[in-house]
Amino acid sequence: MTPLGSPQPRAAEKRARKEPTQAVKPVEVYSAPLYEVRRKIYPRAVSGWFARWRVALVLLTQVIYYGVPWVSWNGRQAVLFDLAGRKFYIFGLVLWPQDFIYLTLLLVVSALALFLFTAVAGRLWCGYACPQTVYTEIFMWIERRVEGDRVRRMKLDSQPFGLRKLARKGTKQALWIAIALWTGFTFVGYFTPILELVHEVATFTMGPWETFWVLFYGFATCGNAAALREQVCLYMCPYARFQSAMFDSDTMTITYDAARGEPRGSRSRAANRRMLGLGDCVDCGICVQVCPTGIDIRDGLQYECIGCAACIDACNQVMKKMAYPPGLIRYATENALREGWSFGQMLRRVLRARVLGYAAVLAAVIAGSILALYLRQPLKVDVIRDRTAL
Repeated sequence: MTPLGSPQPRAAEKRARKEPTQAVKPVEVYSAPLYEVRRKIYPRAVSGWFARWRVALVLLTQVIYYGVPWVSWNGRQAVLFDLAGRKFYIFGLVLWPQDFIYLTLLLVVSALALFLFTAVAGRLWCGYACPQTVYTEIFMWIERRVEGDRVRRMKLDSQPFGLRKLARKGTKQALWIAIALWTGFTFVGYFTPILELVHEVATFTMGPWETFWVLFYGFATCGNAAALREQVCLYMCPYARFQSAMFDSDTMTITYDAARGEPRGSRSRAANRRMLGLGDCVDCGICVQVCPTGIDIRDGLQYECIGCAACIDACNQVMKKMAYPPGLIRYATENALREGWSFGQMLRRVLRARVLGYAAVLAAVIAGSILALYLRQPLKVDVIRDRTAL
């Protein structure tokens, strides 16, 4: 401590006055926008084992959806939700308002099945059977048929408006609107007998509520599958946010094998990748071009991945051309990649406690629901005498 009266503070003060002070640089403040401008995605067409499965499930779901209202059963529509008569007809089964509990059981079964599939192999529902995925696939197929492949679509969008561009865009939009309206018409056909609905449309006598729901459902279909597309999965669907709670180290997800693929780099087909010090990834970017959400699966597991496996098919095609073994991008688990397990060893870990628990609860709920339906009393009446009347 400096004693009182010491000249050191004054000397230090004089030196401070003589020495020039350094200018303080202003702090740069970066202001980030609240909303990111959407970058349009042009998914590239892909073929392969998983693509064929996706097409098969698109066809199956749409045959069921569009076809069931036209099926007759004992002189009436096989599946009809008659809200006015308060009767739900499902083939030979008739459900009344007091049977609302069975709808709850159906929702519980659906939720448990979703948990089970997610614990086993990730977002199988999103990649193959979700209505958003299904109708986006249908709309993208129409887009490719009318406007061409990825490069042609990008070139068409960059061109100024002319007769050719207007014709292609108009044809595409007309086909999209037609499918969307037919989808809305079919939806209303589950609540109003579809043959009556056809007659009402033909004679312009369709009611206001029926007209509203046809247009609303058609607008929602066209808006989600044609305009929003991946934004529904990224920002609107809650499943993408809580799916990680159902994942563990033995859940199969679409994974890039970095140990095999890195360091990535382009090379000729005849080049020896070991001599060049490169991995199997040729850094072609096709796995990004085929992704409907525009992510790079090589960056690791991301919540934006819907599990469509298009990148697996695309990468396997490149591996085949390069004469490399397939599976650089594949279904794998975290433990399998870390331990170097084979596919068979990985599958043995599927029947773990979590999966068995989901399967047991799901089987119990399904069995209980079937038993309850079998023992259900079609009509139950309680008669209570009023005290003031005979």
